[in-house]
Amino acid sequence: MSSIRQRNKDLILRAASEEFADKGFAAAKTSDIAAKAGVPKPNVYYYFKSKENLYREVLESIIEPLLQASAPFNQDGQPGQILRDYIHAKIRISRDLACASKVFASEIMHGAPHLAAEQTAQLNSQAQHNIACIQSWIDQGLMAKVDPKHLLFSIWAATQTYADFDWQISTVTGKASLDDADYQAAADTIIRLVLKGCEVAE
Repeated sequence: MSSIRQRNKDLILRAASEEFADKGFAAAKTSDIAAKAGVPKPNVYYYFKSKENLYREVLESIIEPLLQASAPFNQDGQPGQILRDYIHAKIRISRDLACASKVFASEIMHGAPHLAAEQTAQLNSQAQHNIACIQSWIDQGLMAKVDPKHLLFSIWAATQTYADFDWQISTVTGKASLDDADYQAAADTIIRLVLKGCEVAE
């Protein structure tokens, strides 16, 4: 793919993430997406064919990072380090892909009507694997007897808050946007709560 073509696609995808995050799928307009991307409106249809296809591509842009965040669970290691790495990865997604994360969260809250069955299966398979890992650590006495599913849900909620509820966070902190130190503090706090609360062996 030519560099100009890829650049235009990236600009449109980024603009679409922002528009879909702000307005939702139904209210977002391709004309606004094109204007924000700085390209003619026909370019949106040239590269993505339809608004729905563009929306699906925004969803796809977050699926792979979400799956990659679970990479620590797919290799051998100590529970404490695996959970640390996972939480850091989830925080990075909230920092670097905040708009796509909001779009994904909204899609899930609406029953995931645009999420492909294959993507749903991938995400669920990875979640089940992560849950099984946590249960194995519990069975080995490496951490407290917590419910693995609800631990995973809690980590999701705690990390995704920094993307999905940025307005509330900005209001409370009095900062227009968080900096790297804030995200590091967030990760450190969540890690401490998880490891200490679950009595994870280190």
